Amino acid sequence: MESWEIGNLIYLVVLGAAVLGWYLTEHRRNLGRMFKQGLAWLFIFVAVIAAIGLWEDIRDDLAPRQAVFAEDQRIELPRAPDGHYHITLQVNGQPLRFVVDTGASGVVLTKQDAAKAGLDPDALGYIGQAMTANGPVKTAPVRLDHVALGPIVDTNLPAFVNGGKMDVSLLGMTYLNRFERIEISRGKLVLER
Repeated sequence: MESWEIGNLIYLVVLGAAVLGWYLTEHRRNLGRMFKQGLAWLFIFVAVIAAIGLWEDIRDDLAPRQAVFAEDQRIELPRAPDGHYHITLQVNGQPLRFVVDTGASGVVLTKQDAAKAGLDPDALGYIGQAMTANGPVKTAPVRLDHVALGPIVDTNLPAFVNGGKMDVSLLGMTYLNRFERIEISRGKLVLER
């Protein structure tokens, strides 16, 4: 610790002691009540620390994630709070997050996700065009060498890189058609091969 940090620490300790001393002096007649309130705050603090420590155990109940059932070649995706179904795929060895979009004919990557997957978005030929809710955008056709979802692996998957601004990549029908069954039931999207 440097000397100025020690000085700041001493200042804060003295200031805290002064505030605590003033508070005890002002409330000396209600020390019992003050003690009860202090215990209540201590219990709240301990509960928050316990919740943080147990977050890994309770997260799946509060915010469920995608589940892959390898033996059945089945994937279950919970509906997200935004009403969409999100999925994380390993594309060329990199985890990329997609929104499942049955209205999209193809797989569409953002420029950022394309770069993560080992493609150079600036070197691509944006020769295609797609109609979006925001109007037409230029697209670049690409092939994804390796797309994995748990034990389910696809190679040489056709896709597009969006030349415009896009927040998240889209998982369209060129990938979804590879599944034998697609079902939405009880807030879950089920994909099965």
